[in-house]
Amino acid sequence: MTNIFIYEEMILKAKNNCFIKGEIAMKEKIISLNKLAIGSSGLVKQLTAQGNIRRRLLDLGITKDTIIESLRKSPKGDPIAFQIRSAVIALRSEESSKILVQWIE
Repeated sequence: MTNIFIYEEMILKAKNNCFIKGEIAMKEKIISLNKLAIGSSGLVKQLTAQGNIRRRLLDLGITKDTIIESLRKSPKGDPIAFQIRSAVIALRSEESSKILVQWIE
């Protein structure tokens, strides 16, 4: 029964665009970068990527407390162009899903 409750709670939180890792992040509006709406900005809170992908993201300047703006999507929706510091960088959903940001209103 406990697993069913946890699963239902995760679905409810996913519908509210929340990311949960150890504690409730609903108040902070933490989402993965690929879920950030076009024209919106987010503050990087965590990188969940490992290995070479993590190194590449760090080399691109994606570090904690960096502001990232979602600019536009390609016609098929992947990749997405982001303004990171002073550069426009396109990231695939696979990569951008590993970047957790706090949505800036």
